[in-house]
Order: sequence, then structure tokens, then C-alpha cells
Amino acid sequence: MSLYDAKIIGTGKHVPSRVLTNFDLEQMLDTSDEWITTRTGMKERRIASENEAASDLAYEASLRAIKAAGIRARDIDLIVVGTISPDYPFPSTACLLQKKLDVPDCIAFDLSAGCTGFIYAASVAQQFVSTGKSKVALVVGVEILTKITNWEDRNTAVLFGDGAGAVIMTRTESSDISKIIDFDLSADGTYSDLLIQPAGGSRMPATVETVQNNKHVVEMDGNKVYKLAVKSMTQSCELLLKRNNLKINAIDWLIPHQANLRIIEAIGKRLAIDPEKVIVTIEKYGNTSSSTIPIALDDSIRSNRIRKGDLVILVSFGAGLTSGGILFRY
Repeated sequence: MSLYDAKIIGTGKHVPSRVLTNFDLEQMLDTSDEWITTRTGMKERRIASENEAASDLAYEASLRAIKAAGIRARDIDLIVVGTISPDYPFPSTACLLQKKLDVPDCIAFDLSAGCTGFIYAASVAQQFVSTGKSKVALVVGVEILTKITNWEDRNTAVLFGDGAGAVIMTRTESSDISKIIDFDLSADGTYSDLLIQPAGGSRMPATVETVQNNKHVVEMDGNKVYKLAVKSMTQSCELLLKRNNLKINAIDWLIPHQANLRIIEAIGKRLAIDPEKVIVTIEKYGNTSSSTIPIALDDSIRSNRIRKGDLVILVSFGAGLTSGGILFRY
């Protein structure tokens, strides 16, 4: 039972300083700027250094979100991190982030839902806030996918970048117009083999052979994933609209997962939304998995595109296969 409504009061992002452009990739692979741009919409992406891990990026993004929210780190009582590229299999990146932020005893855990990780994490945090179990939640989407990228496969190597995005979520006040209105989560494990990192878990533990055979990198059936991504994200948006008696023209902004410009455009056409209302950042960051949405959200708020009172849908799709969306008023 919901006792409270939840709202987002601050956002932050952090991306590594190193930029890898399409022209750089031309020197590494049998590809071209024209090929990459036409098929993905990407022009550059950020690459973490050897010494940077997920918790490092998450920490910087969290500091910015905390500052924007006007709170103290020690006010946080819940940390949920969506990631598939944690510092370690365990302990969780959320606990490492808790240590870096010097937050006293609180709930902290990671959540694995592929590129839908931030949507899942934010939905879980919203329920903690709504039931009164949390007053101030920190939600982070962070990935360093370039460390599990097959740099010999041009179909995937051109796609991924690194980054982190964070939001602070709290209970609403009676005078607030801002609130998280609804969310939709879904998964279909029958497609789990379409997007996978084969080795490193209990199914295929790390061995000399798994390393030699390059089994610790992302493998994806791009064509099938493309079709399922368009279908599932469109359906999630339609469900949120229908359930809340809204037409698409009532939505001020749509922030879809930044996986591929063609996917984003296809979703926009199916929904019949004004293209000017669809936020696209893929040309600057590439596909940063669970962090694409919070990064785009932070960029849009700080540039004054998204303003107080705007109605926003966030929607994503990822490994699992997972999908989901969040409808909120900023």
C-alpha cells in the first residue's frame, strides 16, 4: 500500500574524459564514420581509463545529484545501483559507493537488468519511498561496457561507451506538482541468449580457454534485438498512457534508451509523437546501457529543456530480455 508519493529532486551525471570518435574507430576496425553514423546515429563515445571502475563514475554522478538536490550525503537511506559492469561480482557497487560517499548505515544493493537497469532500480526505489521505508533514495545507472567489448567485432565495438547517471528521490510534499506517476516493468527470459556475456559466471567460469576464446565480452544478435526493442518499448509507453488516461500529445518529453538512432526513430513513429519531444544524446555518448537514460535526463534538466511541471516518459530495453518505462512529472 502506498503511503506517500515519490519525486525526483536532483540529477547528476559523469562521463570519462577520453573521447573515442568514429574517426578513431576507422583506424581500429574495418568501418567508417559514414557507416557508423548511418546505422547508429553515434559520432563519439566516452572511454574509461584503466584505473576507472563503475563505482568511480557512480561517485562523481552521485555528488552532482546530491548537490542539485540540496541535501547531504548522510541524508541518504537507500542506494540502488543498476549495472551489468560492476567493480566486482561482489561486494556490490552500491556498497562501494556508500563507502565513497561516507553514508552511514543504509540499504545498498545492485540490480542487474541490462540496459533497463536504471528503470528497474528507480522503480524499486520508488516503492521503498512510497511505502515509507526510505525518505531519501539515491538511484544510479552506471556502466563501463568498453571493458567487456569485443574490439574485433565492428558490429558491437562501435556501439558502447562508459558513463554514470544518478537521481535523488524523496517523498512529495502536499504542495508538490512533481511526482512519479506510474511505472511498467517486464521481462521475457525466452530471449535471454540474444544479448549475453557468456563467460565469467557459474555457467562458464573463467578459464584460460574462455579468455583465449574471447568469451568474456558482449555478444548480441543485433537484428533480433532491434525488432524486440522497438516492440517492447512502444508497448511500455502505450501501456503507461492507457493506464493513466493520457494521449501522446500530453507528454512533454520522451527519453528512450539510447541504443540506436533507428530504434529511437521507429518508436517515435509508432507512438506518433512530435520528434521535437524525443530527447536524443546518442551522438555524444553512444550506448552506455543502464546509464543512457539518467545521463540524458540530467543533460535535459541542466540545459532547461525539461522544466518543472513537464510530463516525461522514460523507457528502456535490455538484456534478459527486460523492458520498462516510468511516467513522471518533473
